[in-house]
Amino acid sequence: MKVKGANFWLSVLTDLKNRGLEDILIASVDGLKGFPEAINSIFPKTEVQLCIVHQIRNSIKYVGSKYQKEFLKDLKLVYQAPNKQKAEDELLNFDRVVG
Repeated sequence: MKVKGANFWLSVLTDLKNRGLEDILIASVDGLKGFPEAINSIFPKTEVQLCIVHQIRNSIKYVGSKYQKEFLKDLKLVYQAPNKQKAEDELLNFDRVVG
């Protein structure tokens, strides 16, 4: 792995595995360099995803400052939905509005 920090995370995860951790189902990461690669090398079946805060930060930079407040308000309806069906409905509506 060429990413800075990968060796550190690799050693942490290897230590966890050596102490008996068998698998990680889902890992929500915050963008630390090398962490997703380290997880997948030790626990290859793990679903690695970026946490919601970082997903929002990454998406907001593509929205003009004039529209960011409305964008965030509409997006919040998706990620704070009380159940999967409501989240899917809000996502469809969000897609229609934002396009």
